[in-house]
Amino acid sequence: MPVIGLPEAEGQALVQHRSPGGQNRPTTRYREARPDADRRARGGTHRLPAPPAALRGRVAVAAVAFGALTAAAAGNTLQSERSTGGITPLADTRDANAAFGVGGGDGSPEVLPIVRSSDAAAEAKRLADSEKITAAQVAERAAKDAEAHRPMFVKPAEGTFTSGFGGRWGQFHYGIDIANVMDTPIVAAADGVVIDAGPASGFGLWVRIRLSDGTINVYGHMDTFSVHVGQHVRAGDQIARMGNRGESTGVHLHFEVWDPSGKKINPLPWLNARGITF
Repeated sequence: MPVIGLPEAEGQALVQHRSPGGQNRPTTRYREARPDADRRARGGTHRLPAPPAALRGRVAVAAVAFGALTAAAAGNTLQSERSTGGITPLADTRDANAAFGVGGGDGSPEVLPIVRSSDAAAEAKRLADSEKITAAQVAERAAKDAEAHRPMFVKPAEGTFTSGFGGRWGQFHYGIDIANVMDTPIVAAADGVVIDAGPASGFGLWVRIRLSDGTINVYGHMDTFSVHVGQHVRAGDQIARMGNRGESTGVHLHFEVWDPSGKKINPLPWLNARGITF
């Protein structure tokens, strides 16, 4: 039986050496006749021979060049896409500094100043001082308002009007009397300066205050006083407490008014003219 694909003589030789299972076993004679067939059987029937070393080097160089060209093309494409979005890639730090408006011509990044704690402390102190100034201004304004609205004349003591200016018991009474309980507060009837504070004949203790126009107010028979000579007082400031010292018939305040010439005048009309009534 001829073997397909082989010359007739070789086919007959293979037929003579067929194994009992039907498999062909090539003889030594066949291998010697076809040495290349044995090599193909060991190395694979479709393997190509290795290219020369020079050819492999040229292929490697070509592959590297192709890869470089491909990468460059991809980079250009990415840069083009970014540029279309209105953002131009920056080439170096100089371009970055120019874009952001910082740095010098050498392309080095600008070192921004650091806010020091001392600056913060100074700012805090400035704010505190400003608040103090504002508080002081508010207090000053309040004081001015209070001064503008405070009364300039007040009743020298609260109590009962018991005696007026004029003759009494065969003597002339040069003041008015206001009776109340012991230690009732006595206040300055007007702004002025204390010119006397202490013992006085007939008064026991007295206090005299000169007003800005030269008028003098006299307070007598008090139990204690709380001012001193030269002290500036304002209308309503407490100057003493009601008592029964000197030539007195009971706890009361004896109040007199001397005009700038030193003449003793009726205190009641003087007080009434300044809004004070009993």
